[in-house]
Amino acid sequence: MRSARRTRAHPVGRPCKKVLRPVLGAGAVLLLMSCSPAGTAARDPVAAASATGQPGAGQYVYVTNQLDNTVSVIDAGTHKIVATVPAGTGPEGIAVTPDGKRAYIAGSESAKVSALDTRTKKIVATVPVGKKPSGVALSPDGSTLFVANGGSNNVSVLDTRTNRVTATIPVGVSPVAVTVSHDGGTAYVANSGSASVSRIDTRTHRAIRTFPAGRSPVGVAVTPDGKSVYVANETTARVSVISTGTGKITATVPVGEGVFSVTLAPDGKKAYVAVLGPGNVKVIDTGSHRVTGTVNVGPPGTDPFNIAVTSRAVYVTDQGAGTLTVIDPKTLKVTATLTLGNSPYGVAVASSGSATGAGAGSPPRPRTGGR
Repeated sequence: MRSARRTRAHPVGRPCKKVLRPVLGAGAVLLLMSCSPAGTAARDPVAAASATGQPGAGQYVYVTNQLDNTVSVIDAGTHKIVATVPAGTGPEGIAVTPDGKRAYIAGSESAKVSALDTRTKKIVATVPVGKKPSGVALSPDGSTLFVANGGSNNVSVLDTRTNRVTATIPVGVSPVAVTVSHDGGTAYVANSGSASVSRIDTRTHRAIRTFPAGRSPVGVAVTPDGKSVYVANETTARVSVISTGTGKITATVPVGEGVFSVTLAPDGKKAYVAVLGPGNVKVIDTGSHRVTGTVNVGPPGTDPFNIAVTSRAVYVTDQGAGTLTVIDPKTLKVTATLTLGNSPYGVAVASSGSATGAGAGSPPRPRTGGR
């Protein structure tokens, strides 16, 4: 089943019912992240929760509501919405800086990125980028934001200290999700319209290589060691695993119809995949490349979309249902379902103060960020 709201790629020969635009994303998520949609392995802001032992204590989850033009701010410990913030037009991908002080939101319909002050919960800057921005991802130190512009076939590079675009990088057709390697040296972009992933050198701001990535790649995540990239292929109902050394697909994992984002666990041992059609999340063992678990988040039409993962929780935006699902990664049980705004899209997790780990607060490449 296809969503009436989502904004990722248009698969050839399949009808689109989107309310907003046809592109993500982003990645992800992310991207989830994102896709991505929203690549989050080794970036775990929840690992240092408070001494009370309460999962998610002192953490906040940020979700973009695409058709409400808002961001929901959720206390991860209590699962309560603490604020709803106006956030531009058609907000999609979201990423939070490692210090937790800023959230960056891709406004797909405004061609701008909005910077949210997480303390005051107000937008403090808007930055013009390319057309139809969707997936966003931060460098590990939070100084640089990468924005996948699905409508202009490029990636904007934004300096988060000055809130200025410092470079624009041509990539493939309809880039929708982006993720950054854990050493910060490389970014990977899912190009949904050209069936490829672009590899960007973050120092020279150039796309230095293109990998074939299956049909309609809409989510991308990179492993902690940087040796493999996981790609969600929407129209083939599979996740492709690409060697970053050879650029070749080393594994293909069937997961179900409507794959929309892929995100890695903090230790890199599991990949979590949002699958629209059946309304579930698939769990892939990255060692064997086999599906080892399935979590149903709702009936067809729930539309699980982007994913953010910490060591204590998996957060899934359900675009069709207007909810956020919280999953225990150990038991694979749904522990909470929160009603949000209209068409929840990207999701990111951040600490309430300073970063609690390397890259803490970075999104799933909707990477999701979410996308």
